[in-house]
Amino acid sequence: MTTFAPALRRLALAAVALFAVSAAPAPAEARTEPQAPDGFVALRDVDPTIIQEMRYFTPHNFVGRRIDGYRQPMCVLTEPAAKALRTAQRALLRKGYSLKVYDCYRPQRAVDHFVRWAEDLGDERMKAEFYPRVDKSRLFEDGYIAKKSGHSRGSTLDLTVVRLPALPTRPYVPGEPLKPCYAPRSERFPDNSLDMGTGYDCFDTLSHTDDPRVTGEQRAHRDLLRSALTKAGFVNLPEEWWHFTYKPELFPDTYFDFPVSRRSLPH
Repeated sequence: MTTFAPALRRLALAAVALFAVSAAPAPAEARTEPQAPDGFVALRDVDPTIIQEMRYFTPHNFVGRRIDGYRQPMCVLTEPAAKALRTAQRALLRKGYSLKVYDCYRPQRAVDHFVRWAEDLGDERMKAEFYPRVDKSRLFEDGYIAKKSGHSRGSTLDLTVVRLPALPTRPYVPGEPLKPCYAPRSERFPDNSLDMGTGYDCFDTLSHTDDPRVTGEQRAHRDLLRSALTKAGFVNLPEEWWHFTYKPELFPDTYFDFPVSRRSLPH
């Protein structure tokens, strides 16, 4: 017995050490992220022909940096919304156009990022493009920023229309001179979409879908987008020509916070 006692003691100590390691709490970065419930899909799996230019994965947005929660540049939607969007896309493809999405499901942490940015009145790095005629102190009061967003329910998205064949949109270069989002198309940041009268996410009354100052081709382009989506079951937000919600919503009362990534989706 005495011959094996030291060996047994070493084994016992090793077992205690192993238990202590396995029982220790996981570090913060290893904790499980929220996951999307059944009913969420990647738009590309439903319709790969729809162009995706996910602005909040890039610094080309009103904050000027990638937004919290966007792990991959992909559109995530509830399955009914994605299938309805496919219906609208098929109708537009027959006319020589394609949809292009800018934002789809938006996690609550991204909305919280917007709120923190809006409360920091000293950060106006992107003002000259996205809100040149609006005082930043009024973004909440004027309805441009809110603490909750329908995007977080998964059936709301921001999008536009592109004429085919689609030309590439050049990348935004952080620090480059900014042009007002309501400027004539030839003067504002280039986009391969049809001219809708303003750029995407333009905090200005000219972005109201039926603003009477929008006429001619710009009016026809807005009507083309709204008509195609309305026929597929979407409802436009009157203050933003690019903003649509599929009705009825699959999750009308829930604001999700899972990251935008393939790993977040049901397998």
